[in-house]
Amino acid sequence: MDNKVIRRQKIKYRIRKKSVGSAGKPRLSVFRSNTDIYVQLIDDANGNTLAAASSKDKDIKAQKVTKGEQSKLVGAAIARKATELGITEIFFDRGGYLYHGRVKNVADGAREAGLKF
Repeated sequence: MDNKVIRRQKIKYRIRKKSVGSAGKPRLSVFRSNTDIYVQLIDDANGNTLAAASSKDKDIKAQKVTKGEQSKLVGAAIARKATELGITEIFFDRGGYLYHGRVKNVADGAREAGLKF
């Protein structure tokens, strides 16, 4: 395996040891591919995904903006879905990625839309 991938996996496991999502305070998990970004609200106690959003959603894909701006829109979209479910507080799981760039934009978009980390 690539050293970058191994490094990210180690960081991911270290983060997951500390943060466990529940129904009241779920975990906001981020996955970043080269072209898109995906987020999920996960209740680890029951093993359920409560809500999900990605840059492939039609309303976000329709807006021709940069990947960084798309990430902010994805953060806002997941925050809207969370507030519809009555969720205001979350754990932010950056998935082993550095808190920088698109991952940071997701967090900023979610915060601006009303989620508390």
